[in-house]
Amino acid sequence: MNLASGPQCVLFDLDGTLVDTAPDLGGAANRVRADLGMPPLPIAQYRPVASAGARGLLGVALGIAEGDADWPQRRDAFLEHYRGHLADESALFPGMAELLAMLERHGIRWGIVTNKPGWLTTPLLRELGLDTRSACSISGDDVPRPKPAPDSIRLACARLGVVPDQCVYVGDDKRDIDAGRAAGLH
Repeated sequence: MNLASGPQCVLFDLDGTLVDTAPDLGGAANRVRADLGMPPLPIAQYRPVASAGARGLLGVALGIAEGDADWPQRRDAFLEHYRGHLADESALFPGMAELLAMLERHGIRWGIVTNKPGWLTTPLLRELGLDTRSACSISGDDVPRPKPAPDSIRLACARLGVVPDQCVYVGDDKRDIDAGRAAGLH
């Protein structure tokens, strides 16, 4: 570890780490439930799986998985509902606005590395005003192998022109830890 002079950059996972997207993700899952005549679930039930995307949310909402016959239809409905309500209630987690401002004041670049597809990441960042502030944004579909593979984090470092040993990656899931370590970040 060679961060004695401070990191060159800090990379963040998006859902469940930098931004609390659980209200809008859970809302989309509840809209799928409503389409099926089911009552909504509390957002608190979705929060632990917010970073797992459609798989986690529909697993909680409907008890289905990718191999189930109705998975494609339910996933597509979920994504369509979510696309229309990306930032209704999503917001930076408490303390993150101050952290980002502190990094910027100290000239430390920060960016986002997420498994969320770019067609959802880009408009969400724009809605939250983060698109012009982050030094880079890497989505799951920017690389052949998303996290836990290190590809997306390595791509972020390459785009920023930074040495992985001089960067920190912050995430909320084991796949984030695994990807960050495999890419050589702290």
